[in-house]
Amino acid sequence: MASSLIPALSVTAPAADSGPAPITDGERGGLLHALAAVPDPRDPRGIRYPLAGLLTVAVCAVLAGASSFAAISDWLHDLDEQARTRLGFHRIPADTTMWRLLTRLDAELLAGVLAGWLRTRSRPATPQRPRRYRQVIAIDGKALRGAHRPDGGHVHLLSALDTATGIVLAQVTIAAKSNEIPACAPLLDAVATMLGDLTGVIFVADALHTQTAHATDVAARGAHLLIQVKANQPTLHTQLKRLPWAHVPAGDRTRDRGHGRRETRTVKALTLHTPGGISFPHAEQAIRITRTRIVAGRTSRETAYLTVSLPAADAQPADLQDWIRRAWHIENRLHHVRDVTFREDAHQARTGTGPAVIATLRNTAIGYHRTNGDTNIARANRRANRRSHDLIDAVTSGYPTTQ
Repeated sequence: MASSLIPALSVTAPAADSGPAPITDGERGGLLHALAAVPDPRDPRGIRYPLAGLLTVAVCAVLAGASSFAAISDWLHDLDEQARTRLGFHRIPADTTMWRLLTRLDAELLAGVLAGWLRTRSRPATPQRPRRYRQVIAIDGKALRGAHRPDGGHVHLLSALDTATGIVLAQVTIAAKSNEIPACAPLLDAVATMLGDLTGVIFVADALHTQTAHATDVAARGAHLLIQVKANQPTLHTQLKRLPWAHVPAGDRTRDRGHGRRETRTVKALTLHTPGGISFPHAEQAIRITRTRIVAGRTSRETAYLTVSLPAADAQPADLQDWIRRAWHIENRLHHVRDVTFREDAHQARTGTGPAVIATLRNTAIGYHRTNGDTNIARANRRANRRSHDLIDAVTSGYPTTQ
């Protein structure tokens, strides 16, 4: 592939487009029914409590703010007899029962089942969709700092977040002594299984995933990639930096104010007319975004370069601005909440699949509350904890019901 500078460029300009394709609600079902699809890892000779009931308790407890295996068991103990009976419990299991079960489950399969359940409950947000609406999925990894492997390393998870609904569509555990790069293909497989088809979907990720293999894999699935380029790809970064940005007018500019800070974000985009004109496959546009911040009278400026595999007709600067900002949703609206609200980094679960399973339960709680319209997850947890009967009604019903 050529590495020379692009000989022909054009500035991205507005173009007309048709409206979004209609989206159906899909089949809706209750949590107990959905969890029946999870295989039971227990020896049949020693089963005393129903698997779906135990898993429903785990989901509900985390929805109510439980942040550990012990807290999940405490939530079940605190239920009154009527609530326990509705979940299939005629007596209270020992505290270790829940821990032994959750550390033996198939974490990735459980993540898929719970994501599917959440998707059946989420209502498509059609009224405010832009004309060129696309499903934007953010990919990012997170180390569970309290969960140490036998070799001393941390358990590391890679997740894919639907930025429109706040639902984690898939989550995979990164193998020991590995990193996020080889885990990307299994994650894409899991997302494809969940959605059925990746055609037209946009994946956004940080610069770690600026890999030619990722771009080729995403394109082969009919999807698109919006990716930042940093010094880990020095040739590509230099090529993008040397483009004639000074002669390109601003395509989109936004201004935000809050927390004592003023920020201006300016997006410029250039069409890459020559295939292979930069050393990254399937790149259709080069993007430069400049962030100017004023805090306490001091001005700072940051410039980032990106590529996208969509042409200008399908990805205008305003669209790019929106999609680039959505890349932060997985960090700000998921990982940060798991750390602050659920104190994930302080949790020292390390046995079996326990770290990935409880992370999946936290993802489910956050996604559930967001699909109900909640933006303050801590407040939603407290409300669910105060109204346990309403919570059980909501998750066991076949249709969405807010608490």
